[in-house]
Amino acid sequence: MVHAVEESKAAVVHPTALVAPGARLGRGVVIGPWCTVGPDVVIEDNVELISHVVIDGHTRLGQGSRYFPFCTVGMAPQDLKYKGEPTRCEVGARTVIREHVTIHRGTATGSGVTHVGDDVLIMANAHVAHDCWLGDRVIIVNNVVMGGHVVIENDARVMGSAAIHQFVRIGHAALVGGVAGVEADVIPYGSVLGNRARLVGLHWIWLRRNGVQSSEIHRMRKAFFTLYPKTDEEGTFATRLEAVKRDYSNDPRIAEILAFIDAPSRRGLVRIARGDYSAAETEGA
Repeated sequence: MVHAVEESKAAVVHPTALVAPGARLGRGVVIGPWCTVGPDVVIEDNVELISHVVIDGHTRLGQGSRYFPFCTVGMAPQDLKYKGEPTRCEVGARTVIREHVTIHRGTATGSGVTHVGDDVLIMANAHVAHDCWLGDRVIIVNNVVMGGHVVIENDARVMGSAAIHQFVRIGHAALVGGVAGVEADVIPYGSVLGNRARLVGLHWIWLRRNGVQSSEIHRMRKAFFTLYPKTDEEGTFATRLEAVKRDYSNDPRIAEILAFIDAPSRRGLVRIARGDYSAAETEGA
């Protein structure tokens, strides 16, 4: 629920902040010193802009989200094809955007919207490019950069200073290690490390912490090593994929991985780290 600025008596706007006519503020909104809010911005209830925050474009900020100094949301994309079209940016409920984060709105040649989901944490100096789609409960650590059209599914973790190529997909609950250069898609629950990033196992820690039973983890482990054996002498990837579909497709999480692999992709799948399975073997990735 939002209200016109002049009707929203519960909103608190610092005298030094600039809120353009036409912006809509929900109840309990706090806009701190030296913030700037554009005319097409919608800010839902209980949002806080701490100070020196710039929100522009056709942007919607979800209920209870927080924005730290010098972050910008909804600014024009860094795309030479962009000609000022009224594309959008949306940030979900209870999401936290830390210092110097930049989130750009979409493009007319892309999806037209940059989306950041609910309960997301984006740490300082990270960049979310045009037309990116981030799911719920995603964590983006300091200095992460991503190209346009990146998809990061629910519960994924991207560690500090990782760089993600445009059009890459990061699957549900996947883990991208620090300073990784990710040029291809990461399967759900996958764990990738290095420059260039290579698949080293599944995100075992997330699985355990989220209540996945040992028996299911054991089956996921067997399916993973069927699909990605320790040597490349055990048949083609297509043959191994068919074997996993035959033997494990009734397991919901394995079926999720298989559906991700079968989905259309601009970048293909990240390669396995041949000869280095230490993380996968110890289930510590």
